Amino acid sequence: MGAGKILRRTFLIGTAAIAGGVAFGVWRYRTPYGNPLENGLAEGEATLTPYIKIAQDGITIITPRSEVGQGTTTTLAALVAEELDVDLTAIKTDHGPPSSAYYNGVVSAEGFPIAATDTGFLARNGRAMGDVAGKFLGLHITGGSTSVPDGFDKMRTAGAVARLVLIQAAADRLGVLAGSLSTENGAVIGAGDVRIPYEDLAIDAAAIDPPRHVELKDPSNWRYLGKSQPRLDMLGKVTGTASYGIDLRLPDMLYGTVRSNPAQGAGAFDVDASSAEAMPGVVKVIRTQHGAGVLADNTWTAFRAAEEITFDWAPSPYPETSEEMAAALEDSLDDSARDSRFRNDGDADAPTDNAEVIEADYVIPFLAHAPLEPMNATAWFHDGRLEIWAGTQVPTYVVQAAADLTGLPEGAITLHTVTSGGSFGRRLEFDFILQAIELAREADGRPVKMTWSREEDFAHDFPRPMGLARMRGVIRDGQIDTFDGRFAYPSVVSSQTSRLGITVPGPDTTIVAGGWDQPFSIRNYRLAGHRAPEMAPVSSWRSVGASGNGFFHDCFLDELIHAAGLDPMEERIRLCWHDPSRKVLEAVAEMSSWGSPLPEGSGRGVAFCLSFGVPCAEVVEVSQTDRGLQINRAFAAADVGTALDPGNLDAQLSGGMVFGLGHAMNCELTYTAGGAPDQTNFPDYPAMRFDQCPVIETRILENGDAIRGIGEPGVPPAAPALANAIFAATGQRLREMPFNRFVDFA
Repeated sequence: MGAGKILRRTFLIGTAAIAGGVAFGVWRYRTPYGNPLENGLAEGEATLTPYIKIAQDGITIITPRSEVGQGTTTTLAALVAEELDVDLTAIKTDHGPPSSAYYNGVVSAEGFPIAATDTGFLARNGRAMGDVAGKFLGLHITGGSTSVPDGFDKMRTAGAVARLVLIQAAADRLGVLAGSLSTENGAVIGAGDVRIPYEDLAIDAAAIDPPRHVELKDPSNWRYLGKSQPRLDMLGKVTGTASYGIDLRLPDMLYGTVRSNPAQGAGAFDVDASSAEAMPGVVKVIRTQHGAGVLADNTWTAFRAAEEITFDWAPSPYPETSEEMAAALEDSLDDSARDSRFRNDGDADAPTDNAEVIEADYVIPFLAHAPLEPMNATAWFHDGRLEIWAGTQVPTYVVQAAADLTGLPEGAITLHTVTSGGSFGRRLEFDFILQAIELAREADGRPVKMTWSREEDFAHDFPRPMGLARMRGVIRDGQIDTFDGRFAYPSVVSSQTSRLGITVPGPDTTIVAGGWDQPFSIRNYRLAGHRAPEMAPVSSWRSVGASGNGFFHDCFLDELIHAAGLDPMEERIRLCWHDPSRKVLEAVAEMSSWGSPLPEGSGRGVAFCLSFGVPCAEVVEVSQTDRGLQINRAFAAADVGTALDPGNLDAQLSGGMVFGLGHAMNCELTYTAGGAPDQTNFPDYPAMRFDQCPVIETRILENGDAIRGIGEPGVPPAAPALANAIFAATGQRLREMPFNRFVDFA
């Protein structure tokens, strides 16, 4: 490769500091992946970078992070459109093929024990090594609120490179210098009213070696970024014409479903499908790894037939009841099960003479992902190939797993990543896709759409784990002198990566995320994580470890502040040493008119959590009514560094707060026998109702030194803000979720 050129039709994206490694490793890191779009080009199509495909009928921008309702398609498309100089509303979007070229270099660094507030040399290079790991592993993955941080430079650069080669193609055609030309809304502009659409230049431009270095627009010249954009998928969603995986129809399609042992990880000793096989419309009943599947001429028939199958289920390999699981958590608080101690300031074991000692246990339950669109996938074996349509956040892993299951080479497998009707982390798993493949192998060359019933979706979720926190604090001379916590969970990382065939050494940072890394100055400050044994397979749930640790950490901090006789908002602001974090607290104090009088029986609660690099503070107001507690108003402020789409940021922040409040109020998975959850559908797992939801005021700040995502950070402060408000209104301190076990909500 020449020093100033990139191999034709490949694309080098960005640079990163590399902390070490031999020359070969550096070369491999700097060597670009090939452009995956080249393999599927139709006649007349051209691709200029892995993110842009141009045909005579228009421009397609590849947005390689899965759209699960968070608006990532619009924001990522805007990154490219900004530099490419095209009309954002005139382009098409596509998730693109599974490819290591779309690796996520930010998500892997989330697992490193590096506080977001740490800007030192080792921290900077540690994050850079995350990009190196993402590159070598080819992590084409959506998660961790990393889509925008990862794509910010890559996708703008892709647009800028494509614009320059299009200008050069026009210059070559016109016989003029490229510097004499400009662009406007998808066309190259020259003297004398010359206007050449990009579509007419794309084939020529694809033959030009792209420049290695490009200059990106100054933010002051942004046309789309920094402004609220209409969601590109909104029209389809509000008119009911948007298409999800569950809507897919193919010619001669069969419809399927499965029933698996409700106890995760176990199969069936015996299956009797005679009644199901005799039902009209049933094509075939198939024995699967953990139960049985049905092929039928429609989904409803498949569901009814699956209910007719009788099973002799094998016993669960995991603890079978919530009581057993709680005992396992309790046992794991022993020092022998300590997994990490990333925070250990001062001496948390110092003598407590003439001081007040406060101790409390906090508990959170298992929680289901429960997206509105249940798990589904379509698979089709034809012409020696396998074609798959599914909503997934890990497309390259799906292709690898499908190849392992079928024996086909990865090149014979095509995955179409479709828009998902919610995920909250559930589509980081692909068990349901493999089940669709199992059924399709028995379909004699016909495509099969496999859909789970809602009951199957609940029974076979990989939930957010239950957790236990044992907290101890010391108040001395009217100040918080000691904050000491131990958090116990089964490991999400170990459980999740084991299903990918990966072993991750070292501590699981998710056990203490949103706890050890909070920017407060307390003289003696200790936070330890304890790894409990696996109780049921678990996975990432929106905001992962911070979803529970925000509750543990902030509610106990609130207890200590009240015990010291201090104001909850003022003391958090005083303790906070991180300027962007302090400013979100100050913002939410102003928004909520903190300190102003409230009617009798009412109360305000504040909570703060820094997660995924985003400091977020929230305030909730509640009042006591004859029907129970009513949430009257709510406020949220967060700092994302750079606000690319303020409207979508507001939507995600308020949506995260609603998600956190509803689960804190009402939701849990419990286990009473057989290792299967008792909750099987939404009546057992109620969301926040419309009439319970307050108007939420949000504010996005831009004081941070790095661009951040917002899909998850609004969740962790919601539960503690509500719990602290309930204490302020009633004097009742809630240390266990869901709160409806202890109070009634109007």
